[in-house]
Amino acid sequence: MRLLVGLGNPGPGYAGHRHNIGAMAADAIHRRHGFGPWKARFHGYAAEGMVDGVKVLALKPTTFMNRSGEAVQAALQFYKLGLEDVIVIYDEIDLKPGQIRVKKGGGAAGHNGIRSIDAHIGPEFWRIRLGVGHPGAPELVHRYVLQDFAKAERPWLEKLLDAVAEAFPVMAKGDDSRFVNKVLVLTQPPKPKPPRPEPTESGAAPPEKKDT
Repeated sequence: MRLLVGLGNPGPGYAGHRHNIGAMAADAIHRRHGFGPWKARFHGYAAEGMVDGVKVLALKPTTFMNRSGEAVQAALQFYKLGLEDVIVIYDEIDLKPGQIRVKKGGGAAGHNGIRSIDAHIGPEFWRIRLGVGHPGAPELVHRYVLQDFAKAERPWLEKLLDAVAEAFPVMAKGDDSRFVNKVLVLTQPPKPKPPRPEPTESGAAPPEKKDT
């Protein structure tokens, strides 16, 4: 069983914030894979589903970001799961918009939600970091992440969330490298094919030059 945690702040006033991209991703996975209804559990909203044969509990804490660890700890203890079964999705300002990184363990890097989870259960859980970009100066970060995504950002945001939801079965089975690669394939446009050589007067393409 996997515990999928989408970080964010509760309530409609926060729903569109950059800080809530983790909760948005949990919603996208919930929709794509036909999870059951969200129910108030574990200091948050939880929903169960099957993802390619793997049972998953999706959890969106309602404790506010800096107390997210309370919700994660409650679910972890109830199901008697190990830290390797926990997958947390959250915003990362040090990644460009639309980028994704996955790692197991590590530090909080100033993220209050991750700091809270680390304090409650320890650091050795899976972290899916979704890039939202940096405002350019440290003093602007708080206001920046607590603002809605701009209209111009919606195309890359929706493409990223759809890709994470489509690729999630790979992550649920523990293959983080394939998961990242699949998300990249789904979000990056294909490279244009090189132009075909012009045909000669006889109608045949000129022979390829060989290195000598």
